[in-house]
Amino acid sequence: MSTFRDAAKDGLSKGDLEAVLRQVGVERYHHLHPYHHRMVEGALSKTEMQAWALNRYCYQAMVPRKDAMILARATDPAFRAAWRMRIEDHDGDDGWSGGIARWLHLATSLGLDADSVKSERLALPATRFAVGAYLTFCTDKTLLEAVASSLTEMFSPVIIGERMSAMLARYDYVTEDTLAYFKHRPKQASRDADFALAYVLDHADTAERQQAAIDALVFKCDILWTMLDVLQHAYGEDGNIPPGAFRPEHVQ
Repeated sequence: MSTFRDAAKDGLSKGDLEAVLRQVGVERYHHLHPYHHRMVEGALSKTEMQAWALNRYCYQAMVPRKDAMILARATDPAFRAAWRMRIEDHDGDDGWSGGIARWLHLATSLGLDADSVKSERLALPATRFAVGAYLTFCTDKTLLEAVASSLTEMFSPVIIGERMSAMLARYDYVTEDTLAYFKHRPKQASRDADFALAYVLDHADTAERQQAAIDALVFKCDILWTMLDVLQHAYGEDGNIPPGAFRPEHVQ
């Protein structure tokens, strides 16, 4: 597995830069993680599935906030017009009719309490740390790096397809209604990824900026990988659930 540390040291054409960015996903996206493999194999316990949904909510709820930070820093009105669709996708027209609400529905359909999920108080400390690190990254890094970090959306339709078919086939408590969130995301993610990729290819116009964009995407892949690492550590076979985090007894 490559580190991609010096991938752009001699400068890359747009085509070669895109190829490197896509290779990051091939090698480092979290569809390769053992927790995901166990999910699609039907090997997760219901507790593990619930823990995944509850912890992932922290990420879902953060996404429009990081997009708002990106939006606030953009000086191009056309960029802002395109980027704000991401916030609308997650928040909906009224704050609770978009992707966040659909993820909450997924979590409650798995038996979790809505208020507990929204409070994030039962999430793993490392999940909250990883989510906060991504928000900080998109706040403090350059606009190019923040946009490049979103390019994990190039790879998400594949993992969504794997999850949906496997969860419906292998977990009898999962229904199509449970997975309503995933019905919307592939089209939205493809639209957003196309826009972000075009922006990165246009603005990463030096070797230094190209490397920064590659590093940003690697960082984002590391965030998503870490979120599954901590689930595996806490809820896997030799689980070590930290104090205050979700346990089966929290489900009534």
